[in-house]
Amino acid sequence: MSFELPQSNVMEKEKPNQHSKIDKVVAIMSGKGGVGKSSVTALMAIALRNQGFKVGILDADITGPSIPKIFGLDGRRSEYSQKGIKPIETKRGIKVISINVLLEDEEAPVIWRAPLVTQTIKQFFTEVAWEELDYLLIDLPPGTGDVPLTIMQSIPLDGIVVVSSPQDLVRLIVKKSINMSNKMNIPVLGLVENMSYFRCPDNGKKYDIFGEGKVEKAANEMGLNLLGKLPIDPEFVKLSDSGNIEDYPYKNAEFDAIFGDRIVEVIGGLE
Repeated sequence: MSFELPQSNVMEKEKPNQHSKIDKVVAIMSGKGGVGKSSVTALMAIALRNQGFKVGILDADITGPSIPKIFGLDGRRSEYSQKGIKPIETKRGIKVISINVLLEDEEAPVIWRAPLVTQTIKQFFTEVAWEELDYLLIDLPPGTGDVPLTIMQSIPLDGIVVVSSPQDLVRLIVKKSINMSNKMNIPVLGLVENMSYFRCPDNGKKYDIFGEGKVEKAANEMGLNLLGKLPIDPEFVKLSDSGNIEDYPYKNAEFDAIFGDRIVEVIGGLE
């Protein structure tokens, strides 16, 4: 018995509302939860914004949204205007839409079936007044299930960045994500190995806490770029927990290598 994914042309691609113009749409994907996908999404957005681009984040993880928290948007609520739903702006001007900026009680669980979740995400793309954006980053929920599938089918993605952790088991999960993207005819722009190592601040020694990374091998096997290996950095965790991720200094060479000037090259320059 063989299983086939639905073809990418099953659904007509959605369009932003008439008051929005979005040049590039990039999704950030992980095969499993807990690998720091939202953190990578945030760092990409900050790096692009620091270069002067107009950037938005669509938090598509409806049941586990974390983007508002790490940007310090707790307690803020989106409003409606004649142009559509107004996204919340971070202190440095990144536009964000998430279920948590729409709910009255951000701690209330979202107990929805998949059709309602996917419809909400489509509305985030079509009914939000994004206005002009150079880049819209979509923080996908983990896995290869109904929600990522619907987004790949219905939203015009220019590419996908896959995030993973170093463990050997992840190689299989990464390959599932990449194979799904290939089935949907969406280019995989590269892989990021997150939580790759810890560098001791006292002696500078590097420790592979989760073992030697396996993502680079998976990337080589599939002919993809490993964009970089991100370390475990307690300062980054502290700033994310306090909602001040935009204050994170790119003092680490690995962070700067991925999220410096190269990020535009990685996800596609504007035409």
